[in-house]
Amino acid sequence: MDKPSADGGPTRFETHPSRYKHWKLAVTGELATLTMAVDDEHPHKPGYELKLNSYDLSVDIELADAILRLRFEHPEVKCVVFTAELDRVFCSGANIYMLGLSTHSFKVNFCKFTNETRIYLEDASANSGLASLCACKGTTAGGGYELALACDETMLVDDGNSAVSFPETPLLAVLPGTGGLTRLVDKRKVRRDRADVFCTTAEGIKGKRAKEWGLVDHVVSRSSWDATVTERAKSLSAKQTVTRGPAVELPALSAKVEANGVKYRYVELQVDRTARTGELTVRGPEASDVLDFTTPETWSLHAFRELDEALLRLRFDFPEIGMIAVRTVGDPKLVVLHDELLATTTTGFAREIRLLQRRVLKRFDNTARSFYAVADSAQSCFAGSLLELALGADRFYMLIDGDQKIGVATSVANAGFNVMSSGLSRLGARFYGDPELATAVLQRGAPKPKSPRGAIALPPERAKLLAEHPAYKLAMSIEMIPSEEAEKLGIATIAADDIDFGDELRIALEERASLSPDALTGMEQSLRFVGPETLETKIFGRLSAWQNWIFTRPNSTGEHGALTLYGKPERPQFGWKRT
Repeated sequence: MDKPSADGGPTRFETHPSRYKHWKLAVTGELATLTMAVDDEHPHKPGYELKLNSYDLSVDIELADAILRLRFEHPEVKCVVFTAELDRVFCSGANIYMLGLSTHSFKVNFCKFTNETRIYLEDASANSGLASLCACKGTTAGGGYELALACDETMLVDDGNSAVSFPETPLLAVLPGTGGLTRLVDKRKVRRDRADVFCTTAEGIKGKRAKEWGLVDHVVSRSSWDATVTERAKSLSAKQTVTRGPAVELPALSAKVEANGVKYRYVELQVDRTARTGELTVRGPEASDVLDFTTPETWSLHAFRELDEALLRLRFDFPEIGMIAVRTVGDPKLVVLHDELLATTTTGFAREIRLLQRRVLKRFDNTARSFYAVADSAQSCFAGSLLELALGADRFYMLIDGDQKIGVATSVANAGFNVMSSGLSRLGARFYGDPELATAVLQRGAPKPKSPRGAIALPPERAKLLAEHPAYKLAMSIEMIPSEEAEKLGIATIAADDIDFGDELRIALEERASLSPDALTGMEQSLRFVGPETLETKIFGRLSAWQNWIFTRPNSTGEHGALTLYGKPERPQFGWKRT
């Protein structure tokens, strides 16, 4: 890429344990250990050192990779223990000098990414039988304590010095940006008056008081530390009943990075810097793709891993691109077949693929960009799991063609598994005021076994194997919902014929790109998360919005702000108006 991002891009989100600089992953039977050993000489970008196990984006990229690999490559592991190589410090949190040197957009996206990584750890515990124990044998501050809060249990050494703390507000005039405030009161159910004291006490809370207040689960002496950590990890492991596997080794994604985008096998992101717009295209499975879910090359895993990284690159490497047209290409029948086979495959590996799809679609929801889904070609493939992209977009534009070759199709992937952060399906969120409409869409899009629409073009050996499979018969019988009907059903936002479509879409894209990105971020996040509020919606809707604002305030990042002056002899100068 000949033009780097504002923070030193392009950013590489794909890594491997053999290339880790900051974590050490060890697996012994049902237990895994992730040891934090931050190499201060390998920051994400030059200009600061990662002292005292402080972390930056590079540290969290490795953490996200390790969690993903434990789920897919080590299905035997039932509990992961987080520990540190330093003796008196577990983690001192996000590196303050990194934050001070970073652009505003980087800071916010960094917080969002670390949030998502910790939510994925919680998701592994809730859905994949992978429990977690944070063994804090030393000071645990800021983002380090936020990692501990994401684990099932937290253990703190009782040595008279080690404490847990959230020093962000008293020291930096910002918030614990990785969901800490929400997890403190919503997840750990710490009394809010105690939480108030804790979040404004820079030195934190130690020992027995930390346990009494519910900040940690166990306080353990140094003499019995190792034995107690092992005992608790085995106890958590014994409680896990979900079976994963078989194990697969995740292959490299082989991204082709260009000056104005990135290309993968199934996903392509292209941007127009002048217009501040872009296109995100996702290809459906090909007839030659493996459909039996025993390989990591299977479409639903590989394509959604590519989509995940493309979204992250969009956030970090193209901060000025605010408007994205989302298109799909492929055979809708193959997507529906893939979805149905995946849903009926009972292996833990197949379940992990579906869970990964759900996480990636949440990443799509949480991305601060305007997304307009566009179906304007007979090659369009908004079906099943790819229809979720249109349902999650801010608008959906469809071209009305005389042959009715442009349409949408539903599958089991739209029936409720792929929930948003709110706990609602995307159809449920779309028709929040009238749930019966969501049911009507699923019924209309359901395959009609007595009305076959033609065979799917598969390799002969696959066709013979699948000919009598119920999923094949369902996929063969799908009936596309044409554009005009999709608009009436409420799936499409606007359906127009070819006389008006091109100009209407162009004007809509240009108008959106001309609006304030700050206002749009607030508006979109409010509108996307209709319905019940959850820990996740509080983090991404409320916390991210407030952090976005606080990071621009003079009290924190101004010339005399607390974050700007951290580590310098001058004291911050605050504006005292409360608004």
